[in-house]
Amino acid sequence: MLSKLSYDYKLREGSIANNPAEPRDSAKLLVVNTKTGDIKVDIFANISKFLPENSLLVLNDTKVIPARLELTKATGGKVRILFLVNEMQSGQLVKGLADRKLVVGDQLFLDDDKGPNDKTPIVKIVAQNNGEFVFEVLVPMLDFSSILKEVGQTPLPPYIHTDLSEEEAREKYQTIYSKENFESKNGLADMSASVAAPTASLHFTDRVFQSFEAKNIEKTFVTLHVGRGTFAHVDEKVTKLHEEPVYISEESAAAILQAKKEGRTVIASGTTAVRVLESSSDNILAEQGYSGSTSIFIKPPYDFKIVDAMITNFHLPNTSLLQLLDAFLQYKKSPKSWREIYNFAMENDFKFYSFGDAMLVI
Repeated sequence: MLSKLSYDYKLREGSIANNPAEPRDSAKLLVVNTKTGDIKVDIFANISKFLPENSLLVLNDTKVIPARLELTKATGGKVRILFLVNEMQSGQLVKGLADRKLVVGDQLFLDDDKGPNDKTPIVKIVAQNNGEFVFEVLVPMLDFSSILKEVGQTPLPPYIHTDLSEEEAREKYQTIYSKENFESKNGLADMSASVAAPTASLHFTDRVFQSFEAKNIEKTFVTLHVGRGTFAHVDEKVTKLHEEPVYISEESAAAILQAKKEGRTVIASGTTAVRVLESSSDNILAEQGYSGSTSIFIKPPYDFKIVDAMITNFHLPNTSLLQLLDAFLQYKKSPKSWREIYNFAMENDFKFYSFGDAMLVI
């Protein structure tokens, strides 16, 4: 049970988006002015008209990989594993979540026409902690990465019931500017990637980026490889989230610091970008890049160091994302609460969650 303030709400039937807007920038946009309390309804294609001139947009360039894999037990039973590739451990170890019971010591195989005993095992369960498993990858990591790319499935959230093909899901559940990190580096597999999309940025198109030119709106990129912790339900006992890898180049840090010095608006696209900027604020203000991880849990009250405005989607109840939104609204002294804004969105038929519509808080 959450203390002091509840982050629970009842979503209206039919409000979950099971498919993305087509085209991407035709998604609806809710614009919240935190100075006046005014709320406007538009479409994402027109977002530039609400952004201040000379502002700086910060985007998370992580790439979602098809990290869900169907494997076979030695008994012939099927099991689906979501490999948490953003939480890779040293050597050949990777964490994962399974859709059914597994036993430490079990080996899992790729499904093919041969019997279980004729297959080469792909992973072995070496530890279990509640519903989470640690797998030892039994093939070279480069082969494992190739297997995920070739036969893995896009890890769409379970509340999405879509008729998208796997090929379509790989395209739609991905930003147009995502950066390929899941590749070979110095003969090793770089497993840095996300198992969930930075969904606020799914709406961007080349047309939207081109519209920024008239207002001299610049953009720069940071990286947070998204894991399950970002979307987990939280309660009053939670003080930090799961560790997620983050990266800011010196070039991006310099661009952000310059914008702050000049009094230009820094806009974070998505809660993941917010978390990167706020957890790395000391580095940014020292004009230094950063490569490491963050478990920052932003909730009220919070004094934002870098972010002046944010683009976000509409989030699940009782999540850290909703608390981050509330913290930002309170920091901006918004006349409208998150609950009033969400009620307005439902009354105006906005779609919620990962494939849903967008909101600009400015």
